[in-house]
Amino acid sequence: MKKFFKTCFINFSKWVSPALFGTILVALISGFILFVPPIHGLADNGDFYRSILSNGIYRLPTSYSQYSDYVIPKFGIMQYFNENNVSVLSSQTLFIQLALILNKLFYSKSIFTIQFMGLVYYLFYLGGIYLLINALVHPFRKLKHYFLALLIVLIFADSAYTLYFNSFFAEPGMLVLMVYICAAILSLARNVYSKRWPMITLFFVSTVLLVTNKQQNAPLALSFGVVAIGIMFLPHFKARRMATALGIIIVLLSGVGIYKSIGSEIVGANTFQTFSHGTLLETGDPTKKIERGGVDGQFALMRNENYYSKDYATLDPSSPYVEKHLMNKTGFGWIIRYYAANLKQFNNLLDLAAKDITAVQPRAVGDFVRNSNHKPGEQVKYFTFYSSLVGAFFPGKYAFDCLLAIGFIAVYSVGLYLDFKSNRYMGILRFFLIFGLMTIVIFVPIVSIVGDGDADLAKHLFLIPISLNMSLLVFVSDLINHTLWNTKGDKASV
Repeated sequence: MKKFFKTCFINFSKWVSPALFGTILVALISGFILFVPPIHGLADNGDFYRSILSNGIYRLPTSYSQYSDYVIPKFGIMQYFNENNVSVLSSQTLFIQLALILNKLFYSKSIFTIQFMGLVYYLFYLGGIYLLINALVHPFRKLKHYFLALLIVLIFADSAYTLYFNSFFAEPGMLVLMVYICAAILSLARNVYSKRWPMITLFFVSTVLLVTNKQQNAPLALSFGVVAIGIMFLPHFKARRMATALGIIIVLLSGVGIYKSIGSEIVGANTFQTFSHGTLLETGDPTKKIERGGVDGQFALMRNENYYSKDYATLDPSSPYVEKHLMNKTGFGWIIRYYAANLKQFNNLLDLAAKDITAVQPRAVGDFVRNSNHKPGEQVKYFTFYSSLVGAFFPGKYAFDCLLAIGFIAVYSVGLYLDFKSNRYMGILRFFLIFGLMTIVIFVPIVSIVGDGDADLAKHLFLIPISLNMSLLVFVSDLINHTLWNTKGDKASV
């Protein structure tokens, strides 16, 4: 019997690589939830308008609310001049426009179905998953490498991630691009392909698109600039190091550009919510604390209020009075000084962020379409084992996240030292990838709290669980391949 299974596995591995095996499973699992009626996705929490209006898509009139409770499957396509300006500069437009082209070719020129948005992300995602698995298992086809492929499927086919595809949120583009970025660096590190320039190009293009996907991603240019430093250590690369340096500069400039493109209205909304959802969040009365900072104590009544309030607001955040007496006094410098004087409160907010790291699946919106016999706002449970498991057991403490990041960096710094000393590059590229991912884990919560308080915090932290999962997979791959501190077998030498 053992010989029979061994023979079957040998024949199977000849035709189906771990990368193909994992990609097929992701395709089947994700395709079922995205495209088999009744479809699933994410309902609109009010953010869709930033993406759809500037791309010529509008809501069809209905007799019911189109927010939060149910996924909207159909939208209208503008037939005439679009008078809406681009409210938010974003590379997400590229994905939406591609979905529009496919929709007009194969479905309708007047009605847009959200499944074409899902299809665009789905196809790009499968390509990234194939590259990622191939980079982590190359060149082996042993049984343990198929189990590694299954682990990748368990993590990245989780519905908490793929539900985003059938939506107009920016997060699915971030997920897809993050997979390509890590796959490109790992492919270079493990010498998967004979020519390096395709993976280098893929890395820089994906990085620029990721940084410009959302304005909140601007600081990520620094993290990925660090990752790109590892490329400079590739052998026989002297003539192209200048091109790599130019690529790093472009990544940094893309971060500056997307930050500068933030409109005054968004700046005002972020400033207000940093105050109402950040500095005012404490168990006691914050009145005296904000008065010591020169702000009228009456504004403490605006705790937990949003800039775009759905209900009655204590004061209109966009009114001249609020702008003069609150907004003009609580800029970035004021926020920094406030948290410096109230470190315990800031630490509590960071712990709050740490709890939200595992909340990948948005809890405030539904995942089902109307008339699917599901309650308003009901959540999908299909293939969410991994995200549920992590959500139940991952410690919600910022200090733990920092220690975990330091641990990853320390482990891979040994490989960095050994490979640098031995003129090999795998450990060097791998270290800068892990280091860049860990800067996301450590600094994104700080930037999010300072920049927007706890408003939409889970969405702002979306790249953190992806960074941790990527680091985990790299670590498991190195253990399986026996390359954690010894990369000789991969022939990754200068």
